[in-house]
Amino acid sequence: MQQTQGLTRGSTPDSDEACLLARVAGGDRAAFEQLYRTYFSRLSRFIGRMTRNAPLIEEVVNDTMLVVWQKAASFDGSCKPSTWIFAIAYRKTLKGLRGGDDPVESDASLYEDESGNQPEQTLDRQQLQATVAEALDQLPAAQRAVMVLTYYHEMAYSDIAEVVDCPVNTVKTRMFHARHRLKDLLWNERENSR
Repeated sequence: MQQTQGLTRGSTPDSDEACLLARVAGGDRAAFEQLYRTYFSRLSRFIGRMTRNAPLIEEVVNDTMLVVWQKAASFDGSCKPSTWIFAIAYRKTLKGLRGGDDPVESDASLYEDESGNQPEQTLDRQQLQATVAEALDQLPAAQRAVMVLTYYHEMAYSDIAEVVDCPVNTVKTRMFHARHRLKDLLWNERENSR
């Protein structure tokens, strides 16, 4: 089979990742390194939006990938590989937050920079991102996870339900409450800044 931009022709990212997981289960270090590189930035962004604690982000990513290395054989294909890996990261993040759930400052530098903007537009965007990040920090972890997985990782509710290990209707309820809470927090911030 020919390769096209990292994917085998006729395959999907999910099937390629499932093949990588199967190889990891067999002890293939090169497959694990490829999977690690594929997921490092995605997991870092997800965990970074759950907690702004840089040492915790790195620790959770490494703990997550250690579980992937150790438990790859337990992946049964009943969900997407990304759903399985994000579920591990979610549980590890919650465990890390329980260990020290102190409020931490938001770091606007975690967000991608769009070059070419005028300085005023860049500043406005950074201030908005910081305000939204601070509002997200005030949500309960379960609601924050649903928001982050939906809007930053574009996951479907069914996949999110598997990641956070709850029914789809619970995901919808958490999203409903998170949106309303964010709306109130952002409205209050707007009123206070006037």
